[in-house]
Amino acid sequence: MDNKKFLDQLEGTGIVPVIKLENTDDAVALAKALYDGGIRCAEVTFRAAGADKVIKAMTDAYPDMLVGAGTVLTVDQCDKAIEAGAKFCVAPGLNPTVVKHCLDKGVPFAPGVANGSQIEQALELGLDFVKFFPAEQAGGLPYIKAVSAPYSMMKFMPTGGVNENNLNSYLGFKKIVCCGGSWIVPDKLVKAQKWDEITALCKSAVNKMLDFQLVHVGINAENEADASAITAKFGELFGWDQKVGNSAIFAGTYVECKKAEKIGTHGHIAVATGNVKRAVYQLEQKGVKFDMSTATYDDDGRMKFVYLADEIGGFKVHLVEKK
Repeated sequence: MDNKKFLDQLEGTGIVPVIKLENTDDAVALAKALYDGGIRCAEVTFRAAGADKVIKAMTDAYPDMLVGAGTVLTVDQCDKAIEAGAKFCVAPGLNPTVVKHCLDKGVPFAPGVANGSQIEQALELGLDFVKFFPAEQAGGLPYIKAVSAPYSMMKFMPTGGVNENNLNSYLGFKKIVCCGGSWIVPDKLVKAQKWDEITALCKSAVNKMLDFQLVHVGINAENEADASAITAKFGELFGWDQKVGNSAIFAGTYVECKKAEKIGTHGHIAVATGNVKRAVYQLEQKGVKFDMSTATYDDDGRMKFVYLADEIGGFKVHLVEKK
C-alpha cells in the first residue's frame, strides 16, 4: 500500500483497535461491529493463535477496511500476515530484520519505539511512522512531545494506556496520526459476542474524538445597515458586543451577519472540530459530500476549513479547526 494513502486512512480513522481474537469464527462479526461503528481499521495481534485466519476473514469480508497485523515479531509471522491480506504490520519493539523484510514486500511496518535512539534506528530504516509503546507507561504525551522535537519528520501512533478520556489530548498533537487501543473491543464483550455493544462503543469513541461544537450562525443580511440592526438586537437581548468586520458584523462570537455576500439560502453555520481532515473522512463514510474547492490549508498542508456540498435547512455548513 502507498505510504501516503496508508497514513491518510489511519489519520481519518484516528483510532486503531488492537484485537486479540481467540475464536476465529467471530472475525467477520467483529469486523462488521467496528465497520458499522465508524472504525474501519483493526490491528489483529499475533498474541492469539489464528491471527492470520482472522485477518483473511476480515479483509475478504471488508476489502476497504484497513486490517493490519500486530505483535509481528518474526519474518515467518510477517509472511503469514501478508499472505492473509494484512495491509500493514506493527510490533512492540524494533527488529531491523523483520522491518526490512516487511518493507521489501511493499507493506508498511510500524515498529514500537520509546526513546530517541530507537527513533533514529527507525529513520535509518527509511521509516517516517512508528508506534510509541507503551505510551502512558513510557511518559505519555509530554514525553512524546519532548522526544519527538528533534525528529520533525517522524509521526507516531501511541498505544498502551490510551483510552476515551485521554484520546483527544494525544490526537491534538500534530505529530500523532492515530492512537491504538483495546478499550472499544473489550474481551468480555467479544467473548460474549455482544457486537451491538461494541458498535455503540465505537460510535461513542468516534463522536468524542471528533468533538463537534457549534461556533457561530451566519445570517444573510440585506445590506450593512440591516446587518448592524440585527446584531444590535442580539446585543440588546443578550449583552453580546457588536464587532464590525470587513464583510460582516458579529454579535459576540455567536452570530455573524454578512453585509452583502450571501452564503447559503438563509445563511451559514460554522462547526468546529479538532481535525477537519479526520471529520471529512468520517462524515464521507455516512454519505456526506464536501465542496473541496472551498477547503483551506495551513503552511504544513493541514486542512483547516471546508464547506459541506449541500445545505441543511437552507444553511450552508462549514467545518473549521479548533483553535
